[in-house]
Amino acid sequence: MTLGEAARAAASRFAAAGIDTPEADARALAREAFGLDAAQLIARAGEPVDVDALARLEHLILRRLGGEPVDRILGRREFWGLDFTLAPETLAPRADTETVVQAALDAVGGRDRPIAVLDLGVGSGCILLALLSELPRATGLGVDRSFGAARAARANAERLGLGARVRVVVGDWATALGSRFDLVVSNPPYIASADMAGLDREVREHDPARALDGGADGLDAYRAIVADLPARLGPGGTAVLELGAGQEAGVTRLALQANLRVDGPAQVDLGGVPRALVMRATA
Repeated sequence: MTLGEAARAAASRFAAAGIDTPEADARALAREAFGLDAAQLIARAGEPVDVDALARLEHLILRRLGGEPVDRILGRREFWGLDFTLAPETLAPRADTETVVQAALDAVGGRDRPIAVLDLGVGSGCILLALLSELPRATGLGVDRSFGAARAARANAERLGLGARVRVVVGDWATALGSRFDLVVSNPPYIASADMAGLDREVREHDPARALDGGADGLDAYRAIVADLPARLGPGGTAVLELGAGQEAGVTRLALQANLRVDGPAQVDLGGVPRALVMRATA
């Protein structure tokens, strides 16, 4: 069997199992098993595959057929053109969350400003580190309730060459912080508790529930975060929060109750869902 035939056989098995992206998943796992990049897999498709490499691929295939997402199998995920290592305590970054990064960059204006950025629920660090990669004079603080997530964010910062500009601490949102920030970002848990059981299997079984469950109406984390924003934002400071579907009105209401100015409507993601809500300090 050649490398190309092995990858195509994996794709056929994934398609038969009803996996949504069989070819892409098969290529990703074949590259991992064979130690090749995308171009090499194409260029060497006609070469025979050795027994050990085929065994490695079979192991990865069985994990995928068992419902484990490709990014969990590989232990990494690309976001904003950067490669992030995952941990069991972190969400796998989603493309929709790049809307938050873009909205934040648009909101802060000039990218050469020496601003202080706070990421609440930092997870893998994807939002904070994507922002720092675009804001060369910015510094960042990431906060997470999970020690495992905090370790992952710290490790990603070091690996991406951003460690000198980042601190990561374990805490409950911003309650223990005394500093003010120019920019606050967050992708908080926003799934209503009753909806957790209906999530896709790959999310339900492999993403940390603590990072998903937003309480009875999905807004518990927003209540805690937004109420504290007036004390965390410096003069003219900006906050950008990721939203779940249908949550724009509820989060906007919380922001107005906290005496924040909302730059509505929320920016939409590629699927047309209002995804990133920008709010600003009024004093």
